Amino acid sequence: MKRLITILTFTVLVTTMQAQDMRQNAYSSLFSDQKANRQGDAITIIVLESTQASNNSATNAGRKSDVGFGLSGGLDKTALPNVDLKVAANNDFSGEGSTQTTGNISTKISATVDTVLDNGNLVIHGSKKITINGEEQTIIIKGVVRPSDISPSNAVLSYNISNAELSFEGNGIINNAQKPGLLTKLFHWLF
Repeated sequence: MKRLITILTFTVLVTTMQAQDMRQNAYSSLFSDQKANRQGDAITIIVLESTQASNNSATNAGRKSDVGFGLSGGLDKTALPNVDLKVAANNDFSGEGSTQTTGNISTKISATVDTVLDNGNLVIHGSKKITINGEEQTIIIKGVVRPSDISPSNAVLSYNISNAELSFEGNGIINNAQKPGLLTKLFHWLF
């Protein structure tokens, strides 16, 4: 009987003393924050993006060619007609161009964890659609998040996402007004 109790006690101790994965037990702990760490978990992305780019270029090129030929005179008091040949060619080109782009996005998006990589990093994907007065705006974000970049409130800043893809799309009256019309597209295609 003592032997049976010893074996049972030893079995209970061995099963309870196995190594535990802290990520699995984080949700049941009173002392840890609930951060996204498994597939399907939600995470808040704080999007703070500001971009600015400009590009200026100017090109000037020129080429000039002149060829001349002249003949005049006479032979034994016989006048020969004057022959004059002149060829000239000019080729000038001048071009200028400039582009300037600025953009600011500030919002919060809730995303979900698609995959947990072998090193513990999280592949996330999220989107948000807003419709105001017939204008529809969609923000899509995806990328890879390190668990150490996740704050205690289960949020991560957008500039801490590696391989980030941020798409901001609009659809509605304002978006349609910014596009060229059919005739403009046709003239751009022809010329």
